[in-house]
Amino acid sequence: MSTPATPATASLSTDPLGPLDTLDALLAAGRTARHRAGPLVAAGTFGRRALLKIKHDPKQLVDSAAIPILFTVLFTYLFGGAISGSTGDYLTSLLPGVLSMSIAIVTMYGGARLAQDVRTGAFDRLRGLPVWRGAFVVGGLLSDAARYVFASAIVVGLGLAIGYRPAGGAPGVLAAVALVIAFGLALSLLWAAVALVVKDPAVVISVANAALIPLSFASNIFVQPATMPGWLQTVVRVNPLSHVATAARALMNSTGPVAGPVTWSLAATAALTLLCGPLTLRLYARRD
Repeated sequence: MSTPATPATASLSTDPLGPLDTLDALLAAGRTARHRAGPLVAAGTFGRRALLKIKHDPKQLVDSAAIPILFTVLFTYLFGGAISGSTGDYLTSLLPGVLSMSIAIVTMYGGARLAQDVRTGAFDRLRGLPVWRGAFVVGGLLSDAARYVFASAIVVGLGLAIGYRPAGGAPGVLAAVALVIAFGLALSLLWAAVALVVKDPAVVISVANAALIPLSFASNIFVQPATMPGWLQTVVRVNPLSHVATAARALMNSTGPVAGPVTWSLAATAALTLLCGPLTLRLYARRD
């Protein structure tokens, strides 16, 4: 006695392509049902990846701690008495400036990390994932922000250990740290653009050093510009690091007007972001 064929069996027996069509349909349904990570989740994942890479390249973390320690201790105890009459008085002026300079200098490592990913091909492979295209860059900025918080904690903790007492209290210190980190993230966009152009971590670090070291010393971070030549005073006045350092001093020490320096610092941060952000995204898109 024969069993009547069901519709599915009949279709499979009469159409040799039926099993293949069924398999394609199942695979297509699986692809449609797959959840795509949102922008925040994707950016957070890439940020975590960048932080995990520090385990394989601890130099980034070491420099984030060594640079503020070196400049704070060296300038406080070698030049503090000669410049301000006492190390305590000089530390009040120096520490907010070193905070600004330290964050600015360690921004180069974010660009170097991106250049390394571009050079090894990891950048192109990660961009091929089904996520928001800007998640890779934003994730790198999130990891940079974590490093800047670490460097800021080193600066403030060391200052408190050697006698610095911020008159602005915890709110002033936190506001100064937030202002400096915002400026550092704007600088990170600049080095990201450089990394997408040169694609070599060593070149990114060399370019950053060539720009940041002169800006750090041609500023009001270590000394006041009153005794400098007139042309150098002009350079110091337009130097964005000088504005950030002045704003950090006003917030941390509660000395002098705060609104003016903070406004200039935010203007410099906004200008860098508006200039370097679109440039970085344009270079990012051109890699297609």
